Amino acid sequence: MENQNNPMEDEEIYVDLNIDGKEITCSIVTIFTVGEKDYIALLPLNENGENEEGNVWLYGYKEDPDNPEAEPEIIYIEDEEEYEAAADAFDEYLDSQEFDELIDGDDEE
Repeated sequence: MENQNNPMEDEEIYVDLNIDGKEITCSIVTIFTVGEKDYIALLPLNENGENEEGNVWLYGYKEDPDNPEAEPEIIYIEDEEEYEAAADAFDEYLDSQEFDELIDGDDEE
C-alpha cells in the first residue's frame, strides 16, 4: 500500500534491540493494532543487513502521547493468547499485502 502523502513511507526504518546482552538490528515491517493495543513486527538482521532465517518477531508497541519526541516502548508479549491474536493479525496483514501486490501487478499489464 503506497502512501502518497508520506514520502518516507517506502523508506526502511530500523530499531536496535538488546537481547541477552547482544545488540540486534531489526527492520520494522509494520506497526498494527489488535483491539486497543499496538504491536510491531520486526525483521531481525545479521551483520550484513540480511534476514537469513525468515523469522519475524512480534512485540507490543507503545508511544508516549504526551511526548511525541520520546522513544517508543517495545514490550515483550508474555501472554500466549495475546501473542496468538497479534500473530493472526500479522498474518492477515501479510495476506492483504500479497493481495495488494497481485492487484497492483494486474494494473501494470
